[in-house]
Amino acid sequence: MSTHSRIRVQEADFDISAEVAALRADNPKVGAIACFVGTVRDLNEGSAVETMELEHYPGMTEKSLEAIADQARERWRGSDVLIVHRVGKLKPLDQIVLVATTAKHRAQAFESCAFVMDYLKTQAPFWKKEKTEAGERWVDARESDDAALARWQDGRS
Repeated sequence: MSTHSRIRVQEADFDISAEVAALRADNPKVGAIACFVGTVRDLNEGSAVETMELEHYPGMTEKSLEAIADQARERWRGSDVLIVHRVGKLKPLDQIVLVATTAKHRAQAFESCAFVMDYLKTQAPFWKKEKTEAGERWVDARESDDAALARWQDGRS
């Protein structure tokens, strides 16, 4: 089985079904696929969100995502990783990110998908700015994201 990651940062939306089909195509060793899709919420920190703008450093962001995917593939041998992350101006209900991982068994697929998302939320160079009725604001990192990441670093998972 050839394992490789697929990393894309783009403005365009993505089709979850088509992306998953391409990820598992022609690979009979895939017994499980786990997916996470992040979307824009209509409410954050008590304010209605009109739009969210995501910025990144082209080149640096893709390298960071590739490093995260490489870590997942190293930790869960035989897995494959897909990361599609949107940038630009989005509105509530829009898809932001797709992470999909393959493995021989479901536990490894779930674990590797959670691992990639936890690292992506804390280590990938993206910046989010929300437009609300009160004006624009940058979205800060959450302590819960750092706590989720810590479980992979201290050997609990």
